[in-house]
Amino acid sequence: MADSGETTTANDTTSATEGGGETRVPEGFATVKKYVVLYGAVNAITLGTVAVMASTGHEASSFMWIRGVVLLVAAPVLYRMVVRAAQGSAKAFERVRTVSTVLPVAIVAVDLVPGLCPPWYAVLQGLSALALVGVAVLTRTRARTDRFVG
Repeated sequence: MADSGETTTANDTTSATEGGGETRVPEGFATVKKYVVLYGAVNAITLGTVAVMASTGHEASSFMWIRGVVLLVAAPVLYRMVVRAAQGSAKAFERVRTVSTVLPVAIVAVDLVPGLCPPWYAVLQGLSALALVGVAVLTRTRARTDRFVG
């Protein structure tokens, strides 16, 4: 009978119920996950656009292909880090905070190099960076930061 109190105790992390479902997602992490999915979707659209442009004889440089693939591959990796952070991993939380702060700056900085990529490509990449800015802002709120740092 003493065990019944332990199974119903809720904490700030996602916990599994006996039926295998989750009882609670930490506040804000569901939104962070959505932003990461949005980041991945915009990168998939960007890479798809590069493929269409290449197949119709338009400009599609190796830079655009490589960068498109790398940024798309980063999305599931970042999503997994968010899931681990939501489960209480301070290390994953810090990685999400760092990546979501550095990556948008890097994306925009490279897009500003004259002649490196066409404007439509820079705009699409900038949209993906905006999704990561949302992640950076949400992971820097006091409530979430205090949970892992304080």
